[in-house]
Amino acid sequence: MQPQFPGNPRIAVLIPCRNEERTVGAVVRDFRRALPTSDIYVYDNNSTDDTRHIAAQAGAIVRRERYQGKGNVVRRMFSDVVADIYVMVDGDGTYEAEAAPKLVRRLIEDQLDMVCANRKSSNVKAFRPGHRLDKRLLTGLVRVIFGQGLRDMLTGYRMFSHRFVKSFPGAAKGFEIETELNVHALQMRLPTAELETRYGARPENSASKLNTIRDGVVIFRMIGLLVKEERPLLFFGCLAAFVALAGLAIVAPVLVEYWQTGLVPRFPTLIVSVGASVIAALLLACGLILDTVARARMENRRLAYLSASMRAPPVLQRDEVGTHILPPNASFLAEDSISG
Repeated sequence: MQPQFPGNPRIAVLIPCRNEERTVGAVVRDFRRALPTSDIYVYDNNSTDDTRHIAAQAGAIVRRERYQGKGNVVRRMFSDVVADIYVMVDGDGTYEAEAAPKLVRRLIEDQLDMVCANRKSSNVKAFRPGHRLDKRLLTGLVRVIFGQGLRDMLTGYRMFSHRFVKSFPGAAKGFEIETELNVHALQMRLPTAELETRYGARPENSASKLNTIRDGVVIFRMIGLLVKEERPLLFFGCLAAFVALAGLAIVAPVLVEYWQTGLVPRFPTLIVSVGASVIAALLLACGLILDTVARARMENRRLAYLSASMRAPPVLQRDEVGTHILPPNASFLAEDSISG
């Protein structure tokens, strides 16, 4: 049965892919069954296998992103595609396509800007212990720093409103893009929700590109960068407190000796501690100044968000085969597209 949504929104399914020839065809077909009226886009990220042609044969609109990394692909997808609702899903066949109508309906009926799939699986192959640990630690860290948010920060299955997509700045290059999406929603206080969905193992003979340690380090680094950019007073305030405490620990014996003898025999130690105090003061001043800058950036992002309507603007131009809608200023996109 074809799902019906209030307002008949234009839905775009966005599938970032690299070397997913064994799974991408099934993913496209599954989402075509789940969301029959949607436009399905596969963005190929320098695949060395037959991913592009298999996706096209399955009925997807296929485009390329030559800058390597999922973050670069997501930024390109968000820039190119115009729709009312965006469904972003990985092309590895691990996510439940049948849950898409439920997630989309929740986004529409509650007028949300992002709905995420909270992955649930008892299959060890689907959710390796290292990935479970990354999910808990990194999600918990973001919740502590930026506030109560999603329970599965690293999910690759998300629904977005038009105004979320068109106001999302996007700076990440790789898999840390999910962290950036979550922090953007938290900082902007956007309405979001999370629904549980099944999460399966990759098919046999298909290799995951995730690496627990490497990706965990990259995401942790991204969290640190986002704290510096979005919460500079917290970031530089903590650094200032650390440097000040270190200086106090260094100078404490000197002060004790001065109290007992009236002498200051260790001037280098005293100089170092004074230098630490000056550095701490400078760090705190940097935090205060950058906090003002961050607030101004936040206001600009809020204005960009408000300027993007809940629904996409009318689209007048179509691609070279006349079956898939493109934005009015995107005639250049057809040159590297493949349509099934």
